[in-house]
Amino acid sequence: MEIKSEKTEFIVDEQGSFTRLDKLLCLRMPEFTRSKIVSLIDGNNVRVNGIVESKSYKTKTGDRIEISIPPLKEFETTGQDIPLDIEYEDADIIVVNKPKGMVVHPAHGNEDGTLVNALLFHCDGTLSGINGVMRPGIVHRIDKDTSGLLVAAKNDAAHNGLAEQFSAHTIIREYRAIVNGNIKNDSGTVDKPIARHKTDRKRMACRPDLPSAKRAITHYTVLQRFNGFTYVSCMLETGRTHQIRVHMSEMGHFIIGDTVYGKKSDKINIDFEGQCLHAKTLGFKHPITGKDMYFDSKLPDYFQQVLDKISKL
Repeated sequence: MEIKSEKTEFIVDEQGSFTRLDKLLCLRMPEFTRSKIVSLIDGNNVRVNGIVESKSYKTKTGDRIEISIPPLKEFETTGQDIPLDIEYEDADIIVVNKPKGMVVHPAHGNEDGTLVNALLFHCDGTLSGINGVMRPGIVHRIDKDTSGLLVAAKNDAAHNGLAEQFSAHTIIREYRAIVNGNIKNDSGTVDKPIARHKTDRKRMACRPDLPSAKRAITHYTVLQRFNGFTYVSCMLETGRTHQIRVHMSEMGHFIIGDTVYGKKSDKINIDFEGQCLHAKTLGFKHPITGKDMYFDSKLPDYFQQVLDKISKL
């Protein structure tokens, strides 16, 4: 069985003019890797004003870009024998500690090696089907380069029970982060709506100007201050895409390692990809039994190593 082909198109505006075709598509289609974009162009699946152009074509205002995405096999449903760090498991749910660098579910550019692939193998295919074949069992997500706790549902009843708690904002989710600079206040709340960035489709941004922006609330508490860095606890009241990363950057204190919302730090060298952000605690009511469940994970090695480094500055 194959997924149906997809087609999309857009008109190049002034901000997108005089940009290489491959670069523009990467900005407009962040769910695809650059190699996937190039393969689409080289495979004659992208047309500019009805004509196949090369990846180096410089776009112009008013150009009509048409993209045809060929059908893909349902590789997303394949289980793979990938080790899992399991915090808890029963007949209805499974709580895992996701490592940094692992994608939660298959998507273009990340067809396998994901948490879903690992869960399908471990649970012998017994996962809720509410989110379809690409995201079985997945009730919530954390970024590829964020480590930490995540709960998955093994059946639809458990999925619905967890989804209701996420919707009601009753789930306890505490993250730990190391940010650039010294946060002035010992604690506080960032209550700023988030939507897609105005020009960079790979990024989210605080967009109070947009009625469509979703309310986003992050409560933070300073745990320790260092020379030029702050170790902070962040409690999510809502769970928007990149919420903590966007809110910390909005405060002027981007998360160490996060070059999307910040920049490389000159004071410290890190040997891993992505942001220093860990989903440390997770609390909820068991969706079937109603029992209070609470999990607390140990800081991963990469995170502790950064703490050790900045403590010596």
